[in-house]
Amino acid sequence: MTTADSLIATLADLRQRALERLSLATTADLLEAWRIAFIARKGELPGLRERLPSVSKEEMPRVGQAFNATKQVLEQAYEARKVGLGGAALEAGIAGEAIDISLPGRAPLTGYAHPVKETLREIIRIFGSMGFSVAEGPEAETDRNNFELLNIPADHPSRDTMDTFYLDVPGGILLRTHTSPVQARVMLSQEPPVRIIAPGRCYRRDQEDASHLSYFWQCEGLAVDRYVTFSDLKGVLASFASQILGCKVRFRPHHFQFTEPSAEFDFSCLVCGGKGCRVCKYEGWLEISGAGMVHPQVLRNVGYDPTAVSGFAFGMGPERVTMMRYGINDMRLLNANDLRFLRQFA
Repeated sequence: MTTADSLIATLADLRQRALERLSLATTADLLEAWRIAFIARKGELPGLRERLPSVSKEEMPRVGQAFNATKQVLEQAYEARKVGLGGAALEAGIAGEAIDISLPGRAPLTGYAHPVKETLREIIRIFGSMGFSVAEGPEAETDRNNFELLNIPADHPSRDTMDTFYLDVPGGILLRTHTSPVQARVMLSQEPPVRIIAPGRCYRRDQEDASHLSYFWQCEGLAVDRYVTFSDLKGVLASFASQILGCKVRFRPHHFQFTEPSAEFDFSCLVCGGKGCRVCKYEGWLEISGAGMVHPQVLRNVGYDPTAVSGFAFGMGPERVTMMRYGINDMRLLNANDLRFLRQFA
């Protein structure tokens, strides 16, 4: 065999071995090791170039053609493998980061109104349909607005520090014990007719139990005009009870400093269906709050003439109404902010 034939045979063997080994290069590191071993400057193929001078001038074209063909095949195979490995890595990366759109999505958490707030909205809607507008006032009130203008003298039990939260600031400031100060503010600021409801937070030193809290919501109402009577008050509250709960209302004689005559009104208990439970103190009726005709002295205190106008006022606890709407047997659950309890109203 001539030198040319021997070199061409060596190129063919190199080509076969290189391609077989290239098929095993499954990572970028293995591919780089293959390049260094076969086609890099110190690899096997460039090493065979050093034997070309031993080939005769007549055989050089045939040997050179074989060398270039081998070089071209190996370099093309290398580039193809490089692209293939890059594509495989890309595919693996995509697969690792892919989102399976067949899985259900996670719904965003959305807020919802507290059940007491929902009840307040319904209270406002019902009284709004009867011509009452909403009035608001500060929770930190003056002694004058909270007591004096409402005909509550200095020696009245509700002024006792065991009943009222007084603030350690000048001016006799306290946390309002009811939303009646809003009524006083409205009457001081406008002439009759007046027809408002005053929803808001109140604070008292009450012993907390199933139907009492030391901080609670209250919604009071006031109507002042000519010829307002107790029958108007009864009609408004009976209509309200029917619309919000579909229940009955009863009135019991009582005494309040700011109304005369005065009454407490109860709703038939929907928690127990009138059979008696701890919410209604086993009476079948749940006390909602008080009501009555605005005391003439209160009208004078705000600058109204009790011989020309009259009015009625009432109050209620939205928490108690909420308990009856949803069959809740303990008011403390409404203020606990326990999501396990509140989520059922979402």
